[in-house]
Amino acid sequence: MKNEHAAKVLQAVRDLAPAINARSAEIDAARRLPPDLLGELKAAGCFRMFLPRSHGGHEVDMRTGMEVLEALARADGATGWTVMIGSESPHLFALLSRERFDAVYAAGPDVIIGGGFNAQGEAHEAEGGYRVTGRWSFASGCEHASYLFGNCVLMDGGRPRINAATGAPEMRGMLFPASEVRVLDTWSVLGLRGTGSHDIAVEGAFCPAESSFDIFNGRSTVPIPGFVAPVLHFVLHMGAVGVGIAQGALDDMVTLARSGKKRLYARAELADSPLFQVHLGRAEMNVRAARALLRETGDELWATCVNDPAAAAALAPRISGALAWATEAAVRTVDACYQAAGGGAARDVSPMQRRFRDIHTFSQHAAAAEGWFGQTGASLLGHATGFWT
Repeated sequence: MKNEHAAKVLQAVRDLAPAINARSAEIDAARRLPPDLLGELKAAGCFRMFLPRSHGGHEVDMRTGMEVLEALARADGATGWTVMIGSESPHLFALLSRERFDAVYAAGPDVIIGGGFNAQGEAHEAEGGYRVTGRWSFASGCEHASYLFGNCVLMDGGRPRINAATGAPEMRGMLFPASEVRVLDTWSVLGLRGTGSHDIAVEGAFCPAESSFDIFNGRSTVPIPGFVAPVLHFVLHMGAVGVGIAQGALDDMVTLARSGKKRLYARAELADSPLFQVHLGRAEMNVRAARALLRETGDELWATCVNDPAAAAALAPRISGALAWATEAAVRTVDACYQAAGGGAARDVSPMQRRFRDIHTFSQHAAAAEGWFGQTGASLLGHATGFWT
C-alpha cells in the first residue's frame, strides 16, 4: 500500500505526462531535458522519490517507483530514462560512508549523480585517495548532474590489482563534483536522444578515498529496504521504462487507428481490419504480460528486502531474466505498431518513429541482453551464476 508521499509523486507525474508527451520532439532535438522541465520534475519529487524521508525524500516503495518511471516513459522515453538514472542517485551515494551520504544531502534532497558503470578508467593509489584517468560512455543526464562518477580498475605497479577470491581485477567507482569532469559531446545516436548520455572524462584527477565506492558489491550505509541490493532495483527500474515506451507506442497506435487511418490500397480503415485487430490485441497482451512479470518480480524483491535482506542476491538470476524477457516483449510491441502505422511512421515528425528508435536503443543496453537468460537457466540447474562476471 502506497504511503501518502508515494501517492503524491505518482499523481504529480501523471499530471505532467500530457505536457511531457507534447514536448517529445523538442526533447529529442535538444538531446537533453529542457531546464524548465527538469525543474518541474524536481518539484514533482521524481529525483527524491527513493531518498529516505529523514533526508527530505519520499522513500517510495518498489512498485510505486516502477509505476512512476513507466508513466514518464509512456509520455516520453528519454524523460523516463533520464529520471530513472537521476532518481537512483541516493542508492549510489549510500555506498559511501554514512557521514559522506549525510553531507551530500545536507543542502537539499534533489542531488543528481551520473556516470559510467563500465570500468573504463584506471585508479592509482595516492596519499589519501586515488589518481584517476578515464573516459566513460553513456553518462545519462551528465549535463545537469551535481556529481559524476566513473568505475575504474584499481592499478598496482602499472598492472590491474587482482582479487584473490575471484581472480578478477578489482574495481571501484570514483566520485567527483561535476565541475571537475569534462563532458564530451558524443551523444549522436538512434534513439533516447533526449537523455544526453555523453561521454565524460578525467585526466589525473584526485579522488579522496572517502569518495570512492564499490558499485556492484558494496554495502549500503542506509538501512532501509529500498537500498538493499541497489543494482537489482536498477534492473527492474529499467524494465519499467521499457514497458512505458511500449505502452506509449500502443497509445499512439490506437489514436492513429481511431483517426480514420487507411493504409494505401486498402479497402477499409485500419480500425476495421480484423488482421490489424489481432495484431493490436497481441501487442496489448505482450505489454500487459511484461508489466505483470516485472511487478511480480519487483514485489518479490521488495518483500525480500523487507523481511530477509541477506536473501536478495539470490533473486538476481530471475530479475535479470525478467528484464531480458520484458525487453523482447516491448520490442515486439513497438515493432508491430510501427509496421501497422504505414509509411507515415518513417517520418521524423511521427511519434511512432521516435518510439521505434527509443526501444531499439534501449534494447542495446548490456543489462537487457538475451545472454542473461543463461543466468536464469543456470540457477534452475543449481549452477553458480557469477552474476556480475
